[in-house]
Amino acid sequence: MEQLEHPLWIVDTANAVFGPFIAALLGLLGFDLSHAEHVIPNYLVISGLIVVAVMVGCLLIKSRLSVEHPGRVQLLLEDGLSALYGLLDDTVGPKGRRYATLVGTVGLFILLCNLSGLVPGLMAPTSNINVTLGCAITVFVYYHFHGVKEQGVVAYIKHFAAPPGAPMWIAPIYFPIEIISHCSRVLSLSVRLFGNVFGEELVILILFSIVPFIVPLPMMLLGIVTGSLQAFIFVMLTMIYLQGAVTVDHDHEQDHDEKVHARGDAMAAASA
Repeated sequence: MEQLEHPLWIVDTANAVFGPFIAALLGLLGFDLSHAEHVIPNYLVISGLIVVAVMVGCLLIKSRLSVEHPGRVQLLLEDGLSALYGLLDDTVGPKGRRYATLVGTVGLFILLCNLSGLVPGLMAPTSNINVTLGCAITVFVYYHFHGVKEQGVVAYIKHFAAPPGAPMWIAPIYFPIEIISHCSRVLSLSVRLFGNVFGEELVILILFSIVPFIVPLPMMLLGIVTGSLQAFIFVMLTMIYLQGAVTVDHDHEQDHDEKVHARGDAMAAASA
């Protein structure tokens, strides 16, 4: 896979500036990086660049916030936040807004990572499995943590043993299936995102190597749509997993839960 990666000047610059220090630091921990082409991988450089750009952008926007005379950027961000709150209210429930920080941050990070591959001189960090796996593990740990926090350890583990209203004698069968199902979510989230973004970048790279101009443009325009769609799917699945973890099971909520999970299964199947 590394053979398909093209050299990036920003990665070379970052390694020239920070590489020796990081190599010396890791050397103290017993890591030998003398044979590594880059001490800092390209996906970490671009991911760091995106994080810094977002931080700088947030600071600039914060200094220009106004209640009486909001600018266009502020109005756009407020509309985006309102849309996120609406999705959380509809999917997770009344307590959904408390999870907006993680859900919104992961969604924005994945969106910018997907679209960065369309910028000349950059690459999409999400075309590397390490980045998508990190995002998937973050979501996995986050929704389980809040599931235990909301329901308690015993009640949360109990909901793995049997669905609401089902007899407990099915627990020996149901429990292993649920554990496998939840563990497969990490694989599903990471591989789906990685496969779509990597395939898109590979097609654009091949087209660009054959005909450098005009021909890759339609695929790049399609990449904007698919990159945004993949970020949205990741966010929706995150909210659905959160809903299943933090919602205390009641009879009157069962129908709603089944509808939400059915929506998630349909979305996952459509994006595969």
